Amino acid sequence: MSVDNKFLVRDKITLKVTGLGSSGEGVGKTDGFTVFAHGALADETVEVELEQVKKNYASGKVTAILEASPERVEPLCPVYEACGGCQLQHLNYTGQLKAKEQQVRDALFRIGHLQEVKVMPIIGEEDPWHYRNKMQFPVAFENGILEIGCYAAATHKVVGVENCLIQKQRNNDIIAVVRQWMRQYEISAYDEKTGKGVVRHVMGRVGVNTGEVMAVIITAGYDIPHGKELVKMLRDAVPGLKSVVQNINKKQTNIVMGNKTRLLYGKTTIKDRLGTLKFNISAQSFFQVNSAQAEKLYNKAIEFAALSGGETVVDCYCGTGTISLYLAKHAQKVYGIEIIASAIEDAKRNAEDNRCDNAEFILGDAAVKMQELVEQGVRPEVVLLDPPRAGCEEKVLAAIAQVMPQRIVYVSCNPASLARDLAYLEQNGYQAEVAQPVDMFPMTHHVETVVLLGRELEKSSEHVYLDYEPSKEIDLPGGATYSEIKQWIQAKYGLKVSSLYVAQVKQKHGIVERECYNKPKSENAKQPKCPPEKEAAIEAALKHFKMI
Repeated sequence: MSVDNKFLVRDKITLKVTGLGSSGEGVGKTDGFTVFAHGALADETVEVELEQVKKNYASGKVTAILEASPERVEPLCPVYEACGGCQLQHLNYTGQLKAKEQQVRDALFRIGHLQEVKVMPIIGEEDPWHYRNKMQFPVAFENGILEIGCYAAATHKVVGVENCLIQKQRNNDIIAVVRQWMRQYEISAYDEKTGKGVVRHVMGRVGVNTGEVMAVIITAGYDIPHGKELVKMLRDAVPGLKSVVQNINKKQTNIVMGNKTRLLYGKTTIKDRLGTLKFNISAQSFFQVNSAQAEKLYNKAIEFAALSGGETVVDCYCGTGTISLYLAKHAQKVYGIEIIASAIEDAKRNAEDNRCDNAEFILGDAAVKMQELVEQGVRPEVVLLDPPRAGCEEKVLAAIAQVMPQRIVYVSCNPASLARDLAYLEQNGYQAEVAQPVDMFPMTHHVETVVLLGRELEKSSEHVYLDYEPSKEIDLPGGATYSEIKQWIQAKYGLKVSSLYVAQVKQKHGIVERECYNKPKSENAKQPKCPPEKEAAIEAALKHFKMI
């Protein structure tokens, strides 16, 4: 495919690389045309063979390095170039930190247009090797050879790994045992194309601060031939082994784990500690893969939350309650909300084990449960967000904006979705103040960031708290409640409006609210101003309900 008859697949071009993309690839321009060069570094001049050409960009692989970066190093992993598990081993660690900090800056400034947020220097890892406490490797026969390792980049071809340099050694021990077991007893690997075979993935989990180890075998069916022999081999070879679990995933899907597990040996969970807290970790639990950096991340979240002991905190996407329990030590009450039932059960057990009686965990959708808490009289001063890579659902952000906590602490593993969500919150009365990148994943392009947002109303001594109580609706004769107005606008125009905006437009048209409802306590108080398109939609709703 050509672009203006100039570039074609397999063309070789000379490229001056100016920076790194979000996936760790080099980025540069030639004649104003953007090119992504896999394996290139910033400030290098390289020869690139184009593998894909689109209308506005092209991508390819580096075939020659004409001018090398002083930060380029020889990768330590023997399968680094074939394996897709790491992307930055060819960049020294100082350069990795610099690139990740810049990635956060670029996302916040260019995607979110957040010019006032202060990006702090990234918090790096003391030892950037052997940090992962969780291993999850696919299993396949490639050209008749059993391979357990990582997928090659952008493929489902498994690259065998003997000793992964970012994994804890006990995880590497598990791989070696499973490989030996499958060869010795001729255990088949799952074939994605045919749907046949036994072993799909191997997982290892290591309690870094306890030494406890779990091995998980993900199979395509209930039968696991020579399962007793596997358990014995693992017990003999893996120090600290406390649990061997089989997970059954019978679906033809890219999702790694199924819903059913059975215990083959030991306990269903292992224990680990973060700080003074201890946690039970099951096969399907979420737990930060880098324990040392997780403590630094959580301590920064606590610092941003600025808790004095009397606050109520809501932790959305709370998972197994790790951050919730950290916060509970400094708050009066913490509510953790999570939609995954197994995670909530783990969180409740973790709270019990840590004798934490001021943390309550709720199963359900964060947007719905947040509203229910408000209706019960809960008014959180702080809301914490730690969503998956895709970021927050807009309905969750909208619910938070309506609840109006004093501070929001957002923990993100994806700078792009973080920037998008922060931009939404800034349009709804909040300002991102400080962003702290943390390198949780050395040798990869991933970076974690924790951000503090404050309400714009808090920026000045003239600003006051709006007495917003969404649970109390006004029912005027011939009129409608706030909920009815908002629902009508959503259905008619596809717009989401806050109760504050509805109150502003009603006041503009002389509709008198009851005392203290959605009104500032000072005439000089500054409020987020209703955008024109939303004001027009609210006015249309008021006319529909014969209120104006």
